[in-house]
Amino acid sequence: MSHADGCYETWHVDAAREAAMEDGHRPLWRHFIETIGETDLSTRQILDFGCNRGGFLRLLYALKPFTHAVGVDIARSSITAARDLVGSAPIDYEVAANLSAWPNRFDLAFSYEVIYLLRDIADHAASMHAALRNGGVYYAVTGCHTDSPLWSSWRDIIGESTNAPVLDRSPDDYASAFQSAGFDVSVRRFGYAGFVPISKDQRYYPKLTDAVDYAAEHKLLFRLVKRN
Repeated sequence: MSHADGCYETWHVDAAREAAMEDGHRPLWRHFIETIGETDLSTRQILDFGCNRGGFLRLLYALKPFTHAVGVDIARSSITAARDLVGSAPIDYEVAANLSAWPNRFDLAFSYEVIYLLRDIADHAASMHAALRNGGVYYAVTGCHTDSPLWSSWRDIIGESTNAPVLDRSPDDYASAFQSAGFDVSVRRFGYAGFVPISKDQRYYPKLTDAVDYAAEHKLLFRLVKRN
């Protein structure tokens, strides 16, 4: 259930699925981290927008250590879990629906399958632009868009099984919003070529090739550079 501040307890209606989602995303996160051009993050301030239980930043720190990171999410229980799991990594996890608390703070930002859930993508683009330092880079991954052949069925599944809004947007809609906010926009296919775990739940991927094609072809990686 959503609260007045725009936050809620968990993304999934069934809270038990939160940890399982993290396990399924981990090999894709690793590919994401290995795909970006930045290799030395030792002096960087990092943001993960929509961090859920914090697994992406923990993996990023293990592979490419950074100075400090902030993970934000609107799911309160997820942030509680992220704080419990953080260990000694230099990461703060915060419940937040926007980035107004961190003006001109970050060198590098990430989101993974989050931007399609946002009610106002233009507001998010402007908020991210204000949170990044000049020349900062935002990497945003999503395969949830109207050009994906799976989207027509997924939008109903997501609407029924999560607490998030479901909106129809094309890749061009995302690009236009970020360009208007002051970003130089480029994009590539996510291009995951590793093994894809097969779930007994076939609602998302009715065929094996759907799972393979989604991660390789339909999922997109946007690189958004803040213009000075």
